[in-house]
Amino acid sequence: MMPDEIFPTALHVLIAAAVFGYLLGSIPFGLLLTRAAGLGDVRKIGSGNIGATNVLRTGNKKLAAATLLLDALKGTVAVMVAANWSHDAAIAAGFGAFIGHLYPVWLGFKGGKGVATYLGVLLGFSWIGALVFAITWLLIAFVSRYSSLAALVAAVAVPIALYMIDMPKAAGLLALMSVLVFIRHRANVSRLLAGTETRIGSKG
Repeated sequence: MMPDEIFPTALHVLIAAAVFGYLLGSIPFGLLLTRAAGLGDVRKIGSGNIGATNVLRTGNKKLAAATLLLDALKGTVAVMVAANWSHDAAIAAGFGAFIGHLYPVWLGFKGGKGVATYLGVLLGFSWIGALVFAITWLLIAFVSRYSSLAALVAAVAVPIALYMIDMPKAAGLLALMSVLVFIRHRANVSRLLAGTETRIGSKG
Protein backbone atom coordinates (compact mmCIF):
# COMPACT_ATOMS: atom_id res chain seq x y z
CA MET A 1 0.00 0.00 0.00
CA MET A 2 1.35 3.40 -0.99
CA PRO A 3 1.81 6.15 1.64
CA ASP A 4 -0.85 8.35 0.01
CA GLU A 5 -3.34 5.50 0.55
CA ILE A 6 -2.38 5.09 4.22
CA PHE A 7 -2.42 8.68 5.48
CA PRO A 8 -5.96 9.61 4.32
CA THR A 9 -7.27 6.56 6.16
CA ALA A 10 -5.35 7.52 9.29
CA LEU A 11 -6.67 11.06 9.01
CA HIS A 12 -10.21 9.79 8.61
CA VAL A 13 -9.84 7.71 11.76
CA LEU A 14 -8.62 10.71 13.75
CA ILE A 15 -11.46 12.87 12.47
CA ALA A 16 -14.00 10.14 13.25
CA ALA A 17 -12.55 9.74 16.74
CA ALA A 18 -12.68 13.48 17.38
CA VAL A 19 -16.29 13.74 16.17
CA PHE A 20 -17.29 10.71 18.25
CA GLY A 21 -15.65 12.25 21.30
CA TYR A 22 -17.25 15.63 20.67
CA LEU A 23 -20.77 14.24 20.36
CA LEU A 24 -20.34 12.17 23.50
CA GLY A 25 -18.80 15.04 25.43
CA SER A 26 -21.53 17.46 24.40
CA ILE A 27 -24.27 15.56 26.27
CA PRO A 28 -25.29 18.05 29.03
CA PHE A 29 -25.92 15.62 31.87
CA GLY A 30 -26.17 18.33 34.53
CA LEU A 31 -28.96 20.06 32.64
CA LEU A 32 -30.76 16.82 31.76
CA LEU A 33 -30.63 15.43 35.29
CA THR A 34 -31.84 18.60 37.02
CA ARG A 35 -34.72 18.94 34.58
CA ALA A 36 -35.65 15.27 35.00
CA ALA A 37 -35.67 15.78 38.78
CA GLY A 38 -38.04 18.72 38.45
CA LEU A 39 -35.45 21.28 39.53
CA GLY A 40 -35.70 23.41 36.41
CA ASP A 41 -32.84 24.84 34.39
CA VAL A 42 -29.55 24.64 36.32
CA ARG A 43 -28.22 27.44 34.12
CA LYS A 44 -30.55 29.85 35.94
CA ILE A 45 -29.01 29.35 39.39
CA GLY A 46 -25.62 30.00 40.98
CA SER A 47 -22.89 30.36 38.39
CA GLY A 48 -25.17 29.37 35.51
CA ASN A 49 -22.86 26.44 34.81
CA ILE A 50 -24.11 22.95 33.82
CA GLY A 51 -21.45 21.12 35.85
CA ALA A 52 -21.59 19.21 39.12
CA THR A 53 -20.51 22.14 41.32
CA ASN A 54 -23.47 24.22 40.20
CA VAL A 55 -25.84 21.25 40.35
CA LEU A 56 -24.79 20.95 44.01
CA ARG A 57 -26.23 24.43 44.55
CA THR A 58 -29.69 22.97 44.00
CA GLY A 59 -29.17 21.22 47.34
CA ASN A 60 -29.35 17.77 45.76
CA LYS A 61 -26.04 16.06 46.54
CA LYS A 62 -26.97 12.79 44.81
CA LEU A 63 -27.78 14.63 41.61
CA ALA A 64 -24.49 16.53 41.80
CA ALA A 65 -22.60 13.26 42.30
CA ALA A 66 -24.40 11.68 39.34
CA THR A 67 -23.53 14.69 37.19
CA LEU A 68 -19.88 14.46 38.21
CA LEU A 69 -19.75 10.75 37.42
CA LEU A 70 -21.50 10.99 34.05
CA ASP A 71 -19.51 14.04 32.92
CA ALA A 72 -16.31 12.18 33.80
CA LEU A 73 -17.43 9.00 32.05
CA LYS A 74 -17.93 10.93 28.82
CA GLY A 75 -14.20 11.47 28.67
CA THR A 76 -13.21 7.98 29.83
CA VAL A 77 -15.51 6.18 27.40
CA ALA A 78 -14.37 8.35 24.49
CA VAL A 79 -10.71 7.52 25.16
CA MET A 80 -11.23 3.80 25.78
CA VAL A 81 -13.39 3.24 22.71
CA ALA A 82 -11.05 5.16 20.39
CA ALA A 83 -8.03 3.37 21.87
CA ASN A 84 -9.22 0.30 19.96
CA TRP A 85 -8.21 2.18 16.80
CA SER A 86 -4.94 3.72 17.95
CA HIS A 87 -3.32 5.78 20.70
CA ASP A 88 -3.54 8.88 18.53
CA ALA A 89 -7.24 8.22 17.95
CA ALA A 90 -7.70 8.01 21.72
CA ILE A 91 -6.03 11.41 22.08
CA ALA A 92 -8.29 12.87 19.37
CA ALA A 93 -11.40 11.41 21.00
CA GLY A 94 -10.40 12.59 24.45
CA PHE A 95 -9.82 16.12 23.24
CA GLY A 96 -13.08 15.98 21.29
CA ALA A 97 -14.99 14.94 24.41
CA PHE A 98 -13.46 17.78 26.41
CA ILE A 99 -14.27 20.35 23.73
CA GLY A 100 -17.78 18.91 23.45
CA HIS A 101 -18.39 19.52 27.14
CA LEU A 102 -17.02 23.07 26.95
CA TYR A 103 -18.84 23.98 23.74
CA PRO A 104 -21.86 21.68 23.18
CA VAL A 105 -23.65 22.32 19.91
CA TRP A 106 -27.01 21.60 21.57
CA LEU A 107 -26.65 24.53 23.98
CA GLY A 108 -25.40 27.15 21.56
CA PHE A 109 -21.79 26.19 22.35
CA LYS A 110 -22.22 27.32 25.97
CA GLY A 111 -21.22 24.40 28.17
CA GLY A 112 -19.42 23.61 31.38
CA LYS A 113 -15.93 24.34 32.59
CA GLY A 114 -14.70 20.83 31.87
CA VAL A 115 -13.16 19.67 35.14
CA ALA A 116 -15.08 16.38 35.44
CA THR A 117 -14.60 15.56 31.76
CA TYR A 118 -10.92 16.50 32.09
CA LEU A 119 -10.62 13.97 34.90
CA GLY A 120 -12.47 11.35 32.86
CA VAL A 121 -10.17 11.79 29.87
CA LEU A 122 -7.18 11.60 32.20
CA LEU A 123 -8.46 8.37 33.74
CA GLY A 124 -8.74 6.87 30.27
CA PHE A 125 -5.01 7.36 29.80
CA SER A 126 -3.52 6.93 33.26
CA TRP A 127 -4.95 5.95 36.64
CA ILE A 128 -1.81 7.40 38.21
CA GLY A 129 -2.48 10.77 36.63
CA ALA A 130 -6.11 10.60 37.77
CA LEU A 131 -4.93 9.80 41.30
CA VAL A 132 -2.61 12.82 41.24
CA PHE A 133 -5.53 14.99 40.14
CA ALA A 134 -7.90 13.59 42.77
CA ILE A 135 -5.45 13.90 45.66
CA THR A 136 -4.44 17.43 44.65
CA TRP A 137 -8.07 18.51 44.22
CA LEU A 138 -9.15 17.03 47.54
CA LEU A 139 -6.29 18.61 49.47
CA ILE A 140 -6.78 22.08 48.04
CA ALA A 141 -10.56 21.88 48.28
CA PHE A 142 -10.39 20.69 51.90
CA VAL A 143 -8.10 23.53 52.89
CA SER A 144 -9.68 26.34 50.87
CA ARG A 145 -13.24 25.12 50.16
CA TYR A 146 -12.82 26.59 46.67
CA SER A 147 -13.66 24.09 43.93
CA SER A 148 -12.21 26.35 41.25
CA LEU A 149 -8.87 26.80 43.00
CA ALA A 150 -8.60 23.06 43.59
CA ALA A 151 -9.28 22.37 39.92
CA LEU A 152 -6.72 24.89 38.73
CA VAL A 153 -3.95 23.59 40.98
CA ALA A 154 -4.72 20.00 39.95
CA ALA A 155 -4.67 21.02 36.28
CA VAL A 156 -1.11 22.29 36.75
CA ALA A 157 0.03 19.13 38.54
CA VAL A 158 -1.36 16.61 36.04
CA PRO A 159 0.70 17.35 32.88
CA ILE A 160 3.85 17.41 35.00
CA ALA A 161 2.97 14.05 36.54
CA LEU A 162 2.25 12.48 33.14
CA TYR A 163 5.52 13.74 31.74
CA MET A 164 7.39 12.34 34.72
CA ILE A 165 5.91 8.86 34.18
CA ASP A 166 6.98 8.97 30.51
CA MET A 167 3.65 9.69 28.81
CA PRO A 168 4.65 12.67 26.62
CA LYS A 169 1.67 12.60 24.22
CA ALA A 170 -0.86 12.38 27.02
CA ALA A 171 1.06 15.08 28.91
CA GLY A 172 0.84 17.35 25.87
CA LEU A 173 -2.88 16.73 25.51
CA LEU A 174 -3.59 17.39 29.18
CA ALA A 175 -1.38 20.49 29.13
CA LEU A 176 -3.52 21.88 26.30
CA MET A 177 -6.66 20.95 28.17
CA SER A 178 -5.28 22.60 31.30
CA VAL A 179 -4.83 25.86 29.40
CA LEU A 180 -8.49 25.66 28.38
CA VAL A 181 -9.49 24.93 31.97
CA PHE A 182 -7.73 28.13 33.04
CA ILE A 183 -9.42 30.08 30.25
CA ARG A 184 -12.83 28.74 31.27
CA HIS A 185 -12.09 29.67 34.89
CA ARG A 186 -10.86 33.21 34.23
CA ALA A 187 -13.91 34.71 35.99
CA ASN A 188 -13.24 32.42 38.96
CA VAL A 189 -9.63 33.58 39.07
CA SER A 190 -10.81 37.20 39.23
CA ARG A 191 -13.20 36.35 42.07
CA LEU A 192 -10.53 34.37 43.91
CA LEU A 193 -8.21 37.38 43.77
CA ALA A 194 -11.04 39.63 44.95
CA GLY A 195 -12.05 37.23 47.73
CA THR A 196 -15.60 36.89 46.39
CA GLU A 197 -15.47 33.38 44.94
CA THR A 198 -18.31 31.05 46.01
CA ARG A 199 -17.21 28.29 48.35
CA ILE A 200 -18.13 24.61 48.07
CA GLY A 201 -21.58 23.94 49.50
CA SER A 202 -22.87 27.47 49.08
CA LYS A 203 -26.13 28.00 47.20
CA GLY A 204 -25.17 31.51 46.20
